[in-house]
Amino acid sequence: MLKKVASSRLRVGMFIHDLDCGWMEHPFVRNRFLLTSEDEIRKIVTSGIRSVTIDCTRGLDVADAPTVAEAEAATEAEVAAIAAKPVAPLRTTLAEEFGRALAIRRQAAGLVKTVMQDARLGKAVEMDKVSPMVESITASILRNSSALLGLSAIKTKDDYTFLHSVSVCTLLVAFCRSRKLDAATTYQAGLGGLLHDTGKALVPDAILNKPGRLTDEEFEIVRRHPRDGYDILRRSSGIGPIPLDITLHHHERRDGTGYPDRQGEQEISELAQMAAIVDVYDAITADRCYHKGIPAAEALRKMYEWSKFHFNPALTQEFMRCVGIYPVGTLVLLESGRLAVVVEPHETSLLTPKVNVFYSTKSQTYIKPETVDLARGVGFGGADKIVRHESPDKWQVDPLRFLQVA
Repeated sequence: MLKKVASSRLRVGMFIHDLDCGWMEHPFVRNRFLLTSEDEIRKIVTSGIRSVTIDCTRGLDVADAPTVAEAEAATEAEVAAIAAKPVAPLRTTLAEEFGRALAIRRQAAGLVKTVMQDARLGKAVEMDKVSPMVESITASILRNSSALLGLSAIKTKDDYTFLHSVSVCTLLVAFCRSRKLDAATTYQAGLGGLLHDTGKALVPDAILNKPGRLTDEEFEIVRRHPRDGYDILRRSSGIGPIPLDITLHHHERRDGTGYPDRQGEQEISELAQMAAIVDVYDAITADRCYHKGIPAAEALRKMYEWSKFHFNPALTQEFMRCVGIYPVGTLVLLESGRLAVVVEPHETSLLTPKVNVFYSTKSQTYIKPETVDLARGVGFGGADKIVRHESPDKWQVDPLRFLQVA
């Protein structure tokens, strides 16, 4: 039996089934192992890991700890309450914006690649090239955020660093818009999102793309990138305090376990806290050479749990409303037994988005794709309901192929 246990209750003899954190955030080579010493427990606690999953069939039990199923059910009930608040309406349809969003994303990734190459050569960032790109991303988000947000889920391992920066910019702009921040602040935050990982230009590719656990020395090199990026951007004319702050502090955590300055909740600026949420969300949903990305809907639920310690809980909940409880591009199973990809959030109920259905789990065959508005009733194009989010790997389907229905 699997149970969720607070790290403070760990004892030698318990079997760790899941450390429940990003692969880069803990000092252990594996996520599953038997606790054999107090030193291992100390490492878990000092790493900032607040809860873990234990396997009671392979080690000691904690009688009053909730099972994983019970913990997930409690989280799901809280997530449903978050979903009840309205979100911003869209100005154009996904079909109208999709082509423009594809071009913007491709151009932005190329720009970030150039910025990184220039940084390695000691050159300053050319803001006259970066600024128009942030403006283009912002304009696309204002027209229909679903297009760029849906595309942010598509990344190749080779171009991950560049596409991650584009995704963080996109998500941060959408986050600012959903919080109704002013245009100037949103633009500055977008700059910070696009340039936040500039310091990784100084990290050797062999470390960035290492297909396994980093050594302590290698991890320290990676941890230098916020400060390196800050120093690079500071030498560039036209960079304001917001992008500099986001670049330097997007790895800080509210419980003081982050880096480079180990800032606490009261010290981290609001925009840096927003950037931290966005950065982790995009990172854990992406396939990397050293870990498999998790579905967006599952990632949001993990972010919600982690926000009790690492992120601002109120901001995390606002981010969940921004991207949707079932984000654009999420594979979902409907009551009808059909699989669908989420293409657009509903303005007042995030549990009933528009979806494109494309596969029957009953016949295990692809079906003619069609758009279904889950907020509508029988006879009005709806009459179906999300049962749960699903893993594309489980069904061996690519839901992103069906973001658009011809």
